Amino acid sequence: MTDEQQRPPAAAVFDALGVEYEKAFAGSSTHRRSLEWLLERLAPGSRVLDVGSGTGRPTAETLAGAGHDVLGVDVSPVMVDLATRQVPAATFQCADVRDVPLADGSFDAVCVYFSLLQLDRREQADLVRHLVRVLKPGGWLVLATVPLDVEGVDATFMGLPVRVTSFTAQGLTAVAEEAGLEVLAQEATLFTPAHPDARPEPHIFLHCRRRAATAPGA
Repeated sequence: MTDEQQRPPAAAVFDALGVEYEKAFAGSSTHRRSLEWLLERLAPGSRVLDVGSGTGRPTAETLAGAGHDVLGVDVSPVMVDLATRQVPAATFQCADVRDVPLADGSFDAVCVYFSLLQLDRREQADLVRHLVRVLKPGGWLVLATVPLDVEGVDATFMGLPVRVTSFTAQGLTAVAEEAGLEVLAQEATLFTPAHPDARPEPHIFLHCRRRAATAPGA
């Protein structure tokens, strides 16, 4: 198998999109409100993991700008290069977050903004459980996705072919709760990315806290 065949499908998509992805989603006021929700709860100098960090904006930039220690992880080398240049106050790593050695209980917060959609449902649930384990008890996790009842559906995203899997809002809430999270608040919205090939899409943001009980199993 070649190196190109081994790359995650999402890497090729987001390498191609690059900064256009940031431009398309810059107008999401719901995303900004989600970050404000998190900032209100973080202690000074908190350690935050940004999963699928993209260009670094707005998530890593906002959190690092508030004085937090941010690690962004993304499978796209183009995105990681952009983020490293645009948000020098944060640290970025080009990798699948599942392959990065992260100690249990080592983060105060985890952000997962629209970074699960190209994993199947089992992988998504497994990853959420893994991310809950790297949270400190009582730590915060913000999870956003496109809430649709679809699995392995071929679609077009900003002019590029993608294969998408997701949960309904209720299904995503169940995934979060089964992973050991308490869903404290959620916000649903309809957003149209600023791109000629984009269509209106539903978004759901879950704002969660890791229960103080024993971490969930694998």
